[in-house]
Amino acid sequence: MQFGNGTVALSGVDLTVRPGEFVTVVGPSGCGKSTLLRIASGLETASAGTAEVSTSRIGYVFQDATLLPWRDVESNVELLAELNGQSKKERAEKAAAAIKLVGLSGFEKHLPKQLSGGMRMRTSLARSLTLDPELFLFDEPFGALDEITRERLNDELLRLFAEQQFGGLFITHSVSEAVYLSTRVVVMSGRPGRIVDVFEVPFEMPRDPDIRYTGEFAELVGKVSHALREGHS
Repeated sequence: MQFGNGTVALSGVDLTVRPGEFVTVVGPSGCGKSTLLRIASGLETASAGTAEVSTSRIGYVFQDATLLPWRDVESNVELLAELNGQSKKERAEKAAAAIKLVGLSGFEKHLPKQLSGGMRMRTSLARSLTLDPELFLFDEPFGALDEITRERLNDELLRLFAEQQFGGLFITHSVSEAVYLSTRVVVMSGRPGRIVDVFEVPFEMPRDPDIRYTGEFAELVGKVSHALREGHS
């Protein structure tokens, strides 16, 4: 990907996300991770090469929850289904199911300003779930949250992944988050971003939260961190 100002954001990236696979991309700031996600979603067009997506059912969760402040949780969750022309009854049913899935039952009539940061991200996640996505794209959605909330949402996301079996492409700066969530971790270099290493994550799904404190987990985090440092040097 080369932008009009001459900046080359990505070079020679070759990446496949299969159905039922959760792939996380880590890399230094400015290496083109978010650009890669936008190309996968169709929000950007690569200046060379091809990007093929085998489904139109794509969910996208941004760094910010991007909720409409005048709409309550229920109305925010219904938004994408509403824009897709679904009937009022259908989108209400889908919203109710998604709200229950992300653990927000009882907060349907709350406005975004009445929610914590974690609850706003849950609302954003529920909104995308109403599209029944086969591919879920996550642009560092938990980066601004405190560590405890982040870990809880990681656990919630893994539960949803186990239940829904979507393909996932997740962007993060956190190596431990990448290893915990993923079936595969992809390490990118500094700009122009290219893939410098790929790690298969051997831990079974569903994943026990306590695996974060094992030696095997720490060893893999160390290997990914080393590859990240090497790719940035």
